[in-house]
Amino acid sequence: MAESARPRTHRPHRTHHPHRRHPSHRTIQRIHVPSQARRRRAAAIAVVAALATTGAAVPATAGPQTAQKAAESANAATPHRVQLITGDVVEVTSGHVTGFDPAPGRENIPVHLREDGDRSLVVPLDAQRLISTGTVDERLFEVTGLDTEAARASYRNGLKVIVGYTDAAAATTARAAVAAAGGTKVRRTIEALNAQAVTTPGRDLPQLWKALTRAGGGGDGTARRTAAGIDRVWLDGTVTAQLDVSVPQIGADKVWAAGYDGTGVKVAVLDTGVDETHPDLTGQQIAEKNFSASADAKDRQGHGTHVASTIAGTGAKAGGAYKGVAPGARLIDGKVLDDSGSGNESDIITAVEWAVGEGADIINMSLGGPDSPGVEPLEETVDHYSESAGVLFAIAAGNEGPGASTIGTPGAADRALTVGAVDDGDAMASFSSRGPRVGDGAIKPDVTAPGVDITAASAPGSAIATEYGENPEGYVTISGTSMATPHVAGAAALLKQRNPDWRAAELKGALTGSAKDTGFTAFEQGAGRIQADRAVEQTVHAEPVSLNFGSVEWPHDDDRPVVRTLTYRNSADADVTLDLTASGAGPGGEAAPEGMFTVSPGSVTVPAGGAAEVTVTADTAIDAPDGQYSAAVVATGGRQSVRSAAAVDRETPSYPVRLRHLGRDGRAAAAFQTYVTGLSGEAAGQEFALDETGDSTELRLPVGEYSVQGIVLADRADSTKGADWIAQPKLTVDGPQDVTLDARTAKPVDITVPDRRATARQAHAGYTLKVDGLDRKFGWRLPSFENFRSAGLGPDVTDGSLQQVWDAHFASGENTQYSQIYGGPVTRPATGYRKHARGEDFARLVAGLGEPVAGKDAFLTPLGLLPTAGFGLASGRTLPSPSTQTLYLAGATGTKWYVGFEQLGDTLPNGWQLTDSRYGFNGETFRAGRTYRTDFNTGVYGPVLSDAQGIRRSGDTLYAFLNMFSDGQGHDGSTTVESARTTLHRNGEKIAENDDDLSVGSFPVPAEDAEYTLGTSITRSPKIARVGTRIDAAWTFRSRSGDEGDLPVSVVRFRPEVDLRSQVRAGRPVSVPVEIQGAAAGGNLRSLKVEASYDNAVSWQKVPVVLGRALLRAPAEDRAIALRAVIVDRRGNTSTLTFHDAFVGR
Repeated sequence: MAESARPRTHRPHRTHHPHRRHPSHRTIQRIHVPSQARRRRAAAIAVVAALATTGAAVPATAGPQTAQKAAESANAATPHRVQLITGDVVEVTSGHVTGFDPAPGRENIPVHLREDGDRSLVVPLDAQRLISTGTVDERLFEVTGLDTEAARASYRNGLKVIVGYTDAAAATTARAAVAAAGGTKVRRTIEALNAQAVTTPGRDLPQLWKALTRAGGGGDGTARRTAAGIDRVWLDGTVTAQLDVSVPQIGADKVWAAGYDGTGVKVAVLDTGVDETHPDLTGQQIAEKNFSASADAKDRQGHGTHVASTIAGTGAKAGGAYKGVAPGARLIDGKVLDDSGSGNESDIITAVEWAVGEGADIINMSLGGPDSPGVEPLEETVDHYSESAGVLFAIAAGNEGPGASTIGTPGAADRALTVGAVDDGDAMASFSSRGPRVGDGAIKPDVTAPGVDITAASAPGSAIATEYGENPEGYVTISGTSMATPHVAGAAALLKQRNPDWRAAELKGALTGSAKDTGFTAFEQGAGRIQADRAVEQTVHAEPVSLNFGSVEWPHDDDRPVVRTLTYRNSADADVTLDLTASGAGPGGEAAPEGMFTVSPGSVTVPAGGAAEVTVTADTAIDAPDGQYSAAVVATGGRQSVRSAAAVDRETPSYPVRLRHLGRDGRAAAAFQTYVTGLSGEAAGQEFALDETGDSTELRLPVGEYSVQGIVLADRADSTKGADWIAQPKLTVDGPQDVTLDARTAKPVDITVPDRRATARQAHAGYTLKVDGLDRKFGWRLPSFENFRSAGLGPDVTDGSLQQVWDAHFASGENTQYSQIYGGPVTRPATGYRKHARGEDFARLVAGLGEPVAGKDAFLTPLGLLPTAGFGLASGRTLPSPSTQTLYLAGATGTKWYVGFEQLGDTLPNGWQLTDSRYGFNGETFRAGRTYRTDFNTGVYGPVLSDAQGIRRSGDTLYAFLNMFSDGQGHDGSTTVESARTTLHRNGEKIAENDDDLSVGSFPVPAEDAEYTLGTSITRSPKIARVGTRIDAAWTFRSRSGDEGDLPVSVVRFRPEVDLRSQVRAGRPVSVPVEIQGAAAGGNLRSLKVEASYDNAVSWQKVPVVLGRALLRAPAEDRAIALRAVIVDRRGNTSTLTFHDAFVGR
């Protein structure tokens, strides 16, 4: 069939789309390859449970884990809340969506939930059409991206959004409406995009959403369009930062010998800042400006300094050994990433505008992230200034290789000179991102350059210098496409000096055309590895630098050849005759069949100062495997060679899939939202969202398996009038297909509780499909199951890979909640579901909500987990404390419950309420008809040893991941720490010291046997708790290499009967249960000494311990007691723990 331009919405990302304008869903990351993953300091929630119960409750524990894995597991379990642009709040735990809290007034809007591997999207019904039309950035609803550490820090004071406006008069009104949306502040004006970067506090996001969109009808407003004057809305995404042999590798030394070193050329480095005091950079910098959130432009990361010295370092500190590519060039330093290595896209865009104004000829951007089929704000900016100002942008390809279509953004911009990495032998670096570009299959990267083990200037004391170490002093060696890119920027500076009138297109053409073929495909290397010496000598270059033949539809027996024109321009004063050849590589890297790529004529003379055209043809009718083909057109003559990359997509077998949507009356649906997700084949992992009205729509899909599920609405403007969820979990596309989503086939979903006063708080319906070991989850969050129906389509799924889940939450008054979760393995999604639970179907959990300091509210969240079908969707409530809540929990056999407690703290300027402390338990199974009791957030606070918490050794590293403030009933969790001091002594000599708590820590130690003392002192603010204000601990033990696993340390647990304010009756005798955990537990205890203090740990009194109980006198009214324990195990290892303000008298 002939070459086609397929509608973007209806095709996998990798195929040809002539207009790349769909918003992206990605995060930009620093592009250098780290030596190891950094460990983050965080605390875990709900790892062990300790329940007092009228029956038997067994604590849930994890299986054996290595020290590192246990620490990672503990960190991942911490739930986070992220906010969508609609104002809705999503809870994310270990990458999974586990809770949803609609913004006021949005309670009745259905929300679509989907997870695909490590990517989770939460899209309210009123946003999907705006996403589908490319108006609203899908990243605003991708909670995995919003939940990164960098994103949480960036959006701490409000969500950052870039709003693009139309040129119409209505834009003036739209700008005013956006600025008036609560506390919205305009951070930057971006003239090139006719846009503004704004920050909106969380509490005001619903107002911003209303300013950006308008309702298409009444009801719950699920039919929305952009407001007049609004063009597009993007997330202002977070960004984080990504020579001695490498300089001659690209021929720069030969260019110097010819008299060119970049003199007179200005190169902007948009990065983490530049340490201009480094001897290699002294006098090289001519302008500097800070665009980041940091206080100044100082480089505390080290990334920007390394990049800058690769471009224009003089090598002065090392006698010229580490001289940059263009030491004569001058640097413009735009710090766009803060001291933690994070920033925002609008910061970079504004820095680009500034750098252009400063006269930059070349801009280096060693940063990037996953691309999407759309043109991102950064990409638009790159293309705009490349054309309007003639500035060349050298941009890193990314470090996501070696997989296909991993090129990052903004390197995916059409006019960017996108750079991959090779080693010193010109072999492709495994980490270097490959093409083709998502969305249209275009050639990227454009070139490669040295990027493995590059030595360049170090910023002393910076994060990179600390992590990698300086060797020699003043220099650091790192790898990445970040390191390759400045080689190209420096080469461009040499070329610009040689040809001062050349603009971006000429510079890019010369660098790509003169590149060396290193034996890889165009999707891996582009034109090849740059050769600065050849580029400076080159007088002929080609336009365009690469050819995209698009995609040709299957079948191919009637394909017509696709022809493109390649123009050669000659800047010399003599004619040049070129001989031309074309060769290609197939989907597996094999040589393309002879005749698939041809060039005509085979020889052409390019006149002096003139141009000549040739035609290049891709013939996909030739018998060959289907898939992506790359090619190189090589023109040689006049002692020069010009390389041009090319690509064509020979579409794999694909067929039309027609989807019909019928309403409850049998007529064309008033509205629908349908999602088709690729499960296998070429489209695996791709999703096609259809948000339309009418009877049918048609997709063209490659052969493979798909999952189809959609919701048919009785009224687009009011989803409460009827919503029918219809799903076919597996659709095999091996020919034309017709799928009808007929609302008449759906039956009601009806889940109730035996309490007439109870009202629905939330409902959730979903299914999980396991494909190749990966869970793909689909579902809907609803205000209730009222007027919601379901139906299953297609053949039965008999391999056990399909799981269904239904969960519902109700509230009855202020102190009673009902939570239910049902489901499990099914062969097809249920057509209707009915469960009228009786009282005896529920387990009763009575939960006390402790208040260690007055004036705090609590947040309580029950979450069910089915044995096979996965999580439900939690429904948390803000509640007073101290108080007692009754949770009625019911579920399918084997259901485990995760109940989380939070003590709420101060409210941030953005409207978010901080969490002071968080406690919970993981995976408890409750028996129907029984009553269980537990108290959260009461004393005595202290550490708990478990499979997930402890002090361990692995190799020659000691690891500590111990949350020192587990609550009195042993619920693990985290708390806000005011101060911490931790030390490690070896044979009496201090070898490590830091101000971290022990939630996640590591200490390198020698292999030889020694006595160690690990000590820590951690305090909490009295604003958070008046009990458990400070814990001191010291563990003395022996260890040597080979002592893998738990180290011989112990802890003590004091368990007095306290009320919800951690109080006991003042002045009376108290018998306090004492439990030893760890090395001294059981028969391994040699001695235990317990002491008490009633005067803030000034003086101490010995406390007798009889039959596992400490016998002491309660403190006076409103006074606290401190407890201290010294534990010695049978091998002589000693553990000393002091609990300040353990509990209080009343």
